[in-house]
Amino acid sequence: MATNSRTKREYRARGHKLNPVVTVSDKGVTEAVVKETLRALNDHELIKVRFSVADRGSKDALIDSLCTKCDAELIQKTGKVALLLKPAPQPNPALSNLLRQ
Repeated sequence: MATNSRTKREYRARGHKLNPVVTVSDKGVTEAVVKETLRALNDHELIKVRFSVADRGSKDALIDSLCTKCDAELIQKTGKVALLLKPAPQPNPALSNLLRQ
């Protein structure tokens, strides 16, 4: 699911106005977080996730772990927010952040 730099730039532009839909606390990537992230990715395809962790190394490890467990691609990370992408097999045009704009 590797995207090129032009496509990533387009996804970053679309993701700029999105609000985070999932928050990961210092408890880590729990099963509930993975489940909610997968639901949000299935509905919206492109989502923002907020990481409420003070340590930068821990945050990066949590981002990698969440991307691996959800089979999602990291498009961008800025501060405590990560933009994740996972194209849906059959996207809903009313919900998809890729098709609505």
